Amino acid sequence: MSYTSIDEFQAALPPEYRAICHALRDVIDAELPDAESKIWHRHPVWFLQGNPIVGYSRLKAGMRLMFWSGADFEEPELKSGTGKFKDASRLYADVEDVDIETVKKWLKKSRRIQWDYKNVYKRKGRLERIV
Repeated sequence: MSYTSIDEFQAALPPEYRAICHALRDVIDAELPDAESKIWHRHPVWFLQGNPIVGYSRLKAGMRLMFWSGADFEEPELKSGTGKFKDASRLYADVEDVDIETVKKWLKKSRRIQWDYKNVYKRKGRLERIV
């Protein structure tokens, strides 16, 4: 299904996943007030100066919080993706699993540690560190 807004995305979720998203969205909006948020590739994503920073998506097992540059955060709770990109994520099955202080720490790192995903296609798949 295609969504036109984050509100629409969240409204379509089962109540337990909706609660997780509300908790995540509240802390992301508070910690990244200058970020642009929108639906991108069918999921809520926050951008700093056009570069994707954080987002979440629904999986069968729960809600996945993903940081595009999270593999370099050196955080054991974040599982690194596979392949050449620098993403890492955390899966939440229940809103009680969301530790707001930990998410805040990751969001602070997401501002300091960034790979340039905005221009990855121009560079033919090569990532460069920008912060």
